[in-house]
Amino acid sequence: MPEESRIVPLSQVRKLLDAEEKARELSYEQRLALEHGRHFSSTEPGGDGKLVKKLMNIERINEPLAVKIVEIYPRTENEVRAIFSKERFNLEPEEIQEILKTLSEGV
Repeated sequence: MPEESRIVPLSQVRKLLDAEEKARELSYEQRLALEHGRHFSSTEPGGDGKLVKKLMNIERINEPLAVKIVEIYPRTENEVRAIFSKERFNLEPEEIQEILKTLSEGV
């Protein structure tokens, strides 16, 4: 029976694979994913879930976008705009500032 799939932040993937590595030997793909997670995750496991929930309180931000924002952790307005460039809507300057403020406050 297939497990339910959902989008999770990279730091959570790192945490899951770290625990799995202690229990057994990881496959080649899992080792690559773990190395990627260790190198590129910008938040600590656990804190990013709260940050995703905070971002989802902002209008028009769904879970996949919130996870993407947390993983990229934009620091400027242009970086936020780049994340939303493929969406069918444009963010208002106030929304961009709210995203940056939420990220700067952290958890």
